[in-house]
Amino acid sequence: MTPEPRPGRPAGSPRTDPAARRTDAARRMDAFRRSETPRRVSVTSPRTAAARRPRYPATREIDEQTRLGEVYMRSLLRTQFRLALFVCTVLACVVGGLPLLFLLIPELREVDVLGVSLPWAVLAGLIYPAFVIGAWLYVRQAERNERHFAELVERR
Repeated sequence: MTPEPRPGRPAGSPRTDPAARRTDAARRMDAFRRSETPRRVSVTSPRTAAARRPRYPATREIDEQTRLGEVYMRSLLRTQFRLALFVCTVLACVVGGLPLLFLLIPELREVDVLGVSLPWAVLAGLIYPAFVIGAWLYVRQAERNERHFAELVERR
């Protein structure tokens, strides 16, 4: 039983006749064997990159509390701690420096602002906004540190 050729193709064409395909392949193989110098064959692969080890994200390192994850977390905590120490030191210097300022310059103790002495006006009115501004700057810088940490972790 030979397959019936499809309409539009002549019977016995290489596409429909398996025997013709085999003889064509056999002819090419014979020509290859007869040549004195073997032809070079290029073998290509769709993968162009070298085999890589599986990606092990740094977030997984942190979640599983490995040594590398501990190093990452320690660096973030150290950065945040340094920032907190800096802000607290600045505020302590301002709050602790005011009594020294008023002690060293006694004329400032005698100045009145709206019926209130200057030391009380500074302590009651200006220290709290300084605390709020210091807290706002601290939160802003802490969020920036966390963004840098997240970029570092994702880049790895």
